[in-house]
Amino acid sequence: MRRSAAVLCGVTVVLAGTLAAAPANAGASHSANTAALTTAAAKITWKKCGTDDAPTLQCASLKVPLDYAKPRGKQITLALSRVPHTAPKSQGPLLVNPGGPGGSGLSLAPFVASSLPEEVAAQYDVIGFDPRGVGESQPALDCKPGYFDPVRPDSVPSTPALEKANLARAKSFAQACGTKYKDVLPYIDTVSAVKDMDSIRKALGAPKINYFGYSYGTYLGAVYAKLFPERVRRLVLDSIVDPTGVWYDDNIQQDYAFDKRHKALMAWIAKYDSTYKLGTNPKKIEAKWYAMRAALAKKPAGGKVGASELEDIFLPGGYNNGYWPTLAQTFAAYVNNHDTAALVKAYDNIAAIDASGDNGYSVYTSVQCRDASWPRDWKQWRKDNWAVYEKAPFMAWNNAWYNAPCAFWPTKTLKPVNVANSKLPPVLLFQATDDAATPYQGGVTMHRLLKGSSLVVEQGGGNHGITLSGNACLDKHLATYLTNGKVPHGNGVADAVCKKTADPKPQPATQKAPSTPQPAVAAVGDGLRGILGSGR
Repeated sequence: MRRSAAVLCGVTVVLAGTLAAAPANAGASHSANTAALTTAAAKITWKKCGTDDAPTLQCASLKVPLDYAKPRGKQITLALSRVPHTAPKSQGPLLVNPGGPGGSGLSLAPFVASSLPEEVAAQYDVIGFDPRGVGESQPALDCKPGYFDPVRPDSVPSTPALEKANLARAKSFAQACGTKYKDVLPYIDTVSAVKDMDSIRKALGAPKINYFGYSYGTYLGAVYAKLFPERVRRLVLDSIVDPTGVWYDDNIQQDYAFDKRHKALMAWIAKYDSTYKLGTNPKKIEAKWYAMRAALAKKPAGGKVGASELEDIFLPGGYNNGYWPTLAQTFAAYVNNHDTAALVKAYDNIAAIDASGDNGYSVYTSVQCRDASWPRDWKQWRKDNWAVYEKAPFMAWNNAWYNAPCAFWPTKTLKPVNVANSKLPPVLLFQATDDAATPYQGGVTMHRLLKGSSLVVEQGGGNHGITLSGNACLDKHLATYLTNGKVPHGNGVADAVCKKTADPKPQPATQKAPSTPQPAVAAVGDGLRGILGSGR
């Protein structure tokens, strides 16, 4: 799952492929997993860390084994957050994860607690956590600070020199990670993160957990359910990774979906020609976008926004249409007024990678490159990505280079976990039909693999992360499930269908391009967009 600066999440690559057998450490029996976790469960000491927006927020840390095969060996530290329950009777801990891999979950806990109906949130201890390597957890990875500093080489390797330059960057990142974190990288993976989640459960003294995950967090939750099915009380997965495409094929499927969403943005701009003055023909507007890209490849705006950076600016629009007004105004300012300052401002506010982003990308690559095998022959990457580019050029090569360090990763790889499961209580799944980061097929596949699960579909929706974002129909199903465990049942692929959230309206024609993204529909949706960000 790739993330961009605005979200630092990454494009989740998930293709439908054949199920791979679980790796030895992931597919072991639960008794074996339990044996690896037999050390006395640490106790969590919560401290007040409330804010004006989250006055009851608490924070803590928990030490866990770096290597669960050596539970008394080297320890690492996980950062935790909690909004405690207020109801007389608790339904236990609700662990939440925003995706990535590499996303910080500390701020997601207060968001979820404040966004759920008050009477529902009151029944849970909402637990956020930074997975190993992320954010406030220690050690926090940062393989190569400033790796995304502008101006990067053009992502489209139209000349041997450009391909050589991009390859050198990818190799240098993989080498830097291997040198700096040689002893840590073999243990930054989904299975290890899942075992951390069970350490959190034990430290909380809970016999079972409830779990709510977005994006890559859906794969994390499904793997937890596979390894510890008897520890799952309720499971909510929103914007679902196709677990049969981990991870190379998933990224390629993502490219086609992002190209489609980029075309949807062009069509939206055409609808509002009176505001943006870019024309009424989406194909011609798209041609203007690629002309802008070509011009920036030759002369970056402000010495900062070249072709690759332009792609970074527009990537978040594929994650959430709340960015569309900002992107459209920035695009129009450049085409109609030769305004390069608007592009620089958009880059700084939407796409620039800071230290947190460097950390997120370091964990993203560490997990994805370790979780599954990637082609080691660059000829395979070249062949596959040129084939994608011919049909879906928008993000094909940008996404390829984002994941390219995996071709040179210094650790051995695991095999993806077969998450098929018939031992769970009812599970609730949410998926938008036009989601680009986690294409629709992922939700359908997960629904098939988790026996007894229910799939709620947002018909025509294209945003990533659809619950707690202003869609009352979706949120009603979520609230009902968290209250009493009841899920909808239907006769088709979907068990329930909700209408999509309305697209945003343009900003007034006289208004300058805003410096920050504008909300799509409701403040709550905007809040989630800020936490999930845009990823790859």
